[in-house]
Amino acid sequence: MEGVEVDGGDAVQSPLAKWRTEVSRTFRYYLDRSAPYTLRRWLGTLAAATIYVLRVYYGRGFYVISYGVGTYILNLLIGFLSPKEDTELDAPDGAYLPPKDNDEVRPFVRRLPEFLFWYATTKAFIVAFLMTFCSIFDVPVFWPILLCYWIFLLVLTMKRQITHMIRYKYDPFRKKKYTVNKSD
Repeated sequence: MEGVEVDGGDAVQSPLAKWRTEVSRTFRYYLDRSAPYTLRRWLGTLAAATIYVLRVYYGRGFYVISYGVGTYILNLLIGFLSPKEDTELDAPDGAYLPPKDNDEVRPFVRRLPEFLFWYATTKAFIVAFLMTFCSIFDVPVFWPILLCYWIFLLVLTMKRQITHMIRYKYDPFRKKKYTVNKSD
């Protein structure tokens, strides 16, 4: 029960709801303040990933969780590398106009922005780390098969993505700098 209306129409929140709202606001405040510190955020994610990998390595288990995290991050990476407006997906029945060199220059806009990519990746490693404390998730599997299958997925999806990047001539890692011709 989030809130109860009183006669005046004002909602009275329970102490638990107030605490949850306050924690959510504080979390959001610090999350928003971390936005400009890209390198520091990714170093924190690298630390979380390292802690998770060490937990899996020394625990000698939880390979299904690792496969799931790897597949999830691969999915996020594809969203990060893909343009927001994809001509192949927007056109019905695959009918689209080929790209021309003299078309209007549009900036590259990602389907998944860097901040959301970082946030989802960090959450994935934290949740996976917490899942390693529950023995129910330690399903016995032959991990080399999972690793080979994940590498197969990585090669297949990245080949498709790189082909798409070459075909439509965009580079999601470098920002192009355009100059204005002042000879007019």
